[in-house]
Amino acid sequence: DKIIIVGSCLKAMQPKAFEELENMNMPIFELCLEQTHINMAITKLLGMIRARKISKVIFASVDKSPHCIQLHYLQDEITKLGFEIEFINYVAVDNKLIKINKETITLSKNLSQLETLNNKK
Repeated sequence: DKIIIVGSCLKAMQPKAFEELENMNMPIFELCLEQTHINMAITKLLGMIRARKISKVIFASVDKSPHCIQLHYLQDEITKLGFEIEFINYVAVDNKLIKINKETITLSKNLSQLETLNNKK
């Protein structure tokens, strides 16, 4: 009932970080949001959640990727539909996984708020 979804380039670009995920002993699914539209990914993930009764999803991506960042946005769409799933998010940097909290992900979608925070510095 627990899965990991990674950006498909993670294994090649950050192999030691990918190894950390493998050590969690959960099924790993690769997804490239450069090739697959985010709406298709949401539909497929929702189907998995309904069919398998998934209770936890870990998302992991390569940091700074404009496509991979969308992986982390999938959780908002699923949550809006009323599914109660535990989500954990990581980005891989220097072959290490860094945990990212939901607030950071939400903020990354709000450029005007980021600009306001930046201007306060």
